[in-house]
Amino acid sequence: MRKQVQIRINTNGRYSKYGMHSSRPCRREVHMKEKDSVIDNVKSADSRKTSDKKIISDNKTMSATGKPSVGENRENKMGVMSEGKLLMSMSLPMIISMLFQAMYNVVDSVFVSRFSMDGLTAVSTAFPIQNLMIGVFSGLGVGFNAFISKALGEKKFDRANEVARQGIFLEAIGYVIFLIIGLFFAKSFMMSQTDDAQVIQYGTEYLEVCCCCAFGIAFQMTFERLLQSTGRTMYSMITQILGAVINLILDPIMIFGLLGCPRMGVKGAAIATVCGQCIAGTLAMIFNIKKNPDLHITLRKFRPHGEIIGKILGVGVPSVIMVAIGSVMNYFLNLILFSFSKLAVAVFGAYFKVQSMAFMPVFGLNNGMIPIISYNYGAQRPDRMKRTMKLGVMVGCSIMLFCLVIMQAFPGQILKIFDATDDMLSMGIPAVRIMSIAFIFAGFSVTCSGMFQAVGKGVYSMIVSMARQLFVILPVAYFLSKAMNSVNGVWTAFPIAEIFSVIISTFLLLRVYKKIVKPLERGQIE
Repeated sequence: MRKQVQIRINTNGRYSKYGMHSSRPCRREVHMKEKDSVIDNVKSADSRKTSDKKIISDNKTMSATGKPSVGENRENKMGVMSEGKLLMSMSLPMIISMLFQAMYNVVDSVFVSRFSMDGLTAVSTAFPIQNLMIGVFSGLGVGFNAFISKALGEKKFDRANEVARQGIFLEAIGYVIFLIIGLFFAKSFMMSQTDDAQVIQYGTEYLEVCCCCAFGIAFQMTFERLLQSTGRTMYSMITQILGAVINLILDPIMIFGLLGCPRMGVKGAAIATVCGQCIAGTLAMIFNIKKNPDLHITLRKFRPHGEIIGKILGVGVPSVIMVAIGSVMNYFLNLILFSFSKLAVAVFGAYFKVQSMAFMPVFGLNNGMIPIISYNYGAQRPDRMKRTMKLGVMVGCSIMLFCLVIMQAFPGQILKIFDATDDMLSMGIPAVRIMSIAFIFAGFSVTCSGMFQAVGKGVYSMIVSMARQLFVILPVAYFLSKAMNSVNGVWTAFPIAEIFSVIISTFLLLRVYKKIVKPLERGQIE
């Protein structure tokens, strides 16, 4: 009699030839399962190899020389490379880029000062608007830069392209805003600070050119940030160096009327700046087309995307606000200084340009330090986080101490770069020495600001910036200038403000350690 075989479907979806209450698998089933498991393991291994190759191919790290490091991908590098070597390799290109970016304003001021001291005063008076312009375009770039990188990391290439399109759209809106300022409000802005007719004329001419032709800096900032978002920082460094060199060459030609060019004075400095920005922006666009295969941008069928725009602004606006705070501080300090003399404004303008060159290496250090701390924060490696933080503070403070020595030892020589007169030297030498005392404290505060951003506490950076530049410097400068009846009271406000900045930064840093780093050390995340 033939034995009946009952076929049933178990709850796990497999067929069995045993009784209804039996869960014993058949011998063939076991064999097939083992075979499938072996095949799956082989496929998984092959997949991992292919994936690893792709990751290394897509994420080649760039060394300080711009050559790709094929041996490891970016993630492994930030997790395993020695902190000192890692910090240097990631910071150096950004330091160089930011130094050349700061050269735009310094070079303009140097050549304009040799044209006219009123011209230097005018450029210094116009600086708050120019600084705000850089802040808006750079801040928006920070916003879309972050989301493009995130989308590429998730392999969402269409999303990355769409974020880039929306970012370009926002930068265009920013240009329209400054175009309106240049056309209708440049003269009013100058007149709100001084009644000197010559300074107003020079400053108005300078602002009209810079604002109406702000498409140059918008173009440059946009395409450089697109390069940075895909890890191609060396190309953005090349474009910034080119722009600064073009500006350096054209400034004397256009200001003084060399090589057959008409003598345009302060207006010529603005035109030279815009030309450098346009050429750098064009090269950055070419690099994106030829050397940036991660992004394929087209404006066909473009529509504003509310969600993406909101996310870009959510990251970019705080950066813009921090720069705007600096512009507000400059504006009101100019008002205080004009109550003494326009020479005081020229001295402050010259010092501020030199100070920006001193701070740029620390800002570049921060830009290299932030992703290292952020990566190890995500990887729950508090040991590497702390070592990177300590190293960042040591390097940042060392840079500022070196700059302090230079400023204290050679204040006259520094001011003579701006063709300083005897009157400017008599006021400027003590001014440089007093204000640069702030460098002792600034290295710590600026580095702490980068640490706060790295662990998602950007609001702490904003608190420190607002406290230093608005709530301390301005009231203290006003009070001391009246109490001392001397412009030296304004200069003294700077080291006092930095002392407050160190106190606030230390408090917030201890809070970050208690709330974030210490729980990681215990293996807990609050």
